[in-house]
Amino acid sequence: MRFMIIVKASPESEAGKMPSEELLTAMGKFNEELVNAGVLLAGEGLHPSSKGVRVHFSGNKRTVVDGPFSETKELIAGFWLVQVKSLEEAIEWVKRCPNPMESDSDIEIRQVFEMDDFGAEFTPELREQEKRVMEKAKAQQQH
Repeated sequence: MRFMIIVKASPESEAGKMPSEELLTAMGKFNEELVNAGVLLAGEGLHPSSKGVRVHFSGNKRTVVDGPFSETKELIAGFWLVQVKSLEEAIEWVKRCPNPMESDSDIEIRQVFEMDDFGAEFTPELREQEKRVMEKAKAQQQH
């Protein structure tokens, strides 16, 4: 099972405040533990929403909205993508994580959909297309 572990933004992360050397060291150690356990697939921090945009969809119309965005508690400051056996295992990993912010913070854990989760609507042709696309994307990342 794959899970996305979502680090929620804080007023500090949205202000662009960089983590301390101490926090960077602790996070590096935690990331190393994830890698050594063979569960880390990806993980990154994100720039504040002031450097981002949202694309709003309304029918066929697309509208680009510049950041920053007001609801800090709803924003994402970073993530890990892990592959573990269960939600309980993902929770145990997150409990070992250093606090990613200088203040109180939240980390959300969400399971990633797998092909089998989509049922009959995800036809064999669509499955094959998805497999080809993901293999091509993976090959491009290695170059």
